Amino acid sequence: MAADVAAIAGEALAAIDGGRQLAPFSARYPGFELDDGYRVTAAMRGKRLARGERMLGRKIGFTNRTIWAEYGVYAPMWGYVYDTTVHDLAGLGVFPLHGLAEPRIEPEIVFGLSRAPAQGMDDAALIGCVEWIAHGFELVQSIFPAWKFSAADTVAANGLHGALLIGPRHPVAGGAEHWRRSVTAFDIELKRDGSAMDRGRAGNVMEGPLSTLRYVMDLLVKDAANPPLAAGDIVTTGTLTRALPVSPGETWTTELRGLALDGVSVRFS
Repeated sequence: MAADVAAIAGEALAAIDGGRQLAPFSARYPGFELDDGYRVTAAMRGKRLARGERMLGRKIGFTNRTIWAEYGVYAPMWGYVYDTTVHDLAGLGVFPLHGLAEPRIEPEIVFGLSRAPAQGMDDAALIGCVEWIAHGFELVQSIFPAWKFSAADTVAANGLHGALLIGPRHPVAGGAEHWRRSVTAFDIELKRDGSAMDRGRAGNVMEGPLSTLRYVMDLLVKDAANPPLAAGDIVTTGTLTRALPVSPGETWTTELRGLALDGVSVRFS
């Protein structure tokens, strides 16, 4: 599919840029599989870097097994996050939803890497690769109507990534063991305009958010088109609750129990 990869990457990027939707690639390209999707991801990265964007890290998606049946996707996947899609919540005020196709909100744990993790690391070694931990929201979107797609389509759409809104960043140095324990055993409540919309826990995300680093490394070691995780990367680890639709005028907040991270809040326009 070498000739089609560039065309699909261009079509997907145009849809992302314009907040538009299109028919799934898997419905139009017989045999379109995950490996093809990641080649599209690499081609799209090249296009975005060529126009001046900076790649800041990865989003890991579909790590929450409780939502697999809802979307028909049964394994983790990943996409890139860029300087144009990553925002600090501090001082953000209102975040515009314009340009996002059928946006949904996902409360997540976010890591900043101080060094590249390696395959086979246990949690104690993985936390040693983390410089800071934060809580935030990922806004995901579907360039495919009604959120109907194959796993390969989600990959080709850059992991459905729309934006990443990061709360306060907490350094790991001096408290690695505390963070290792607590990041695997906490609860979260997601609210819209003060009303509880869903609840989740660390164990919804594979074996806990830290474990998702192992899953993405296993994907990347088999990927000749995309580079491995690196020092300085931001990694957001997947939604702790269901991904819920968002609309202008709404304020979404979280409350965390059992983890020394601040709840976060954002209002949409």
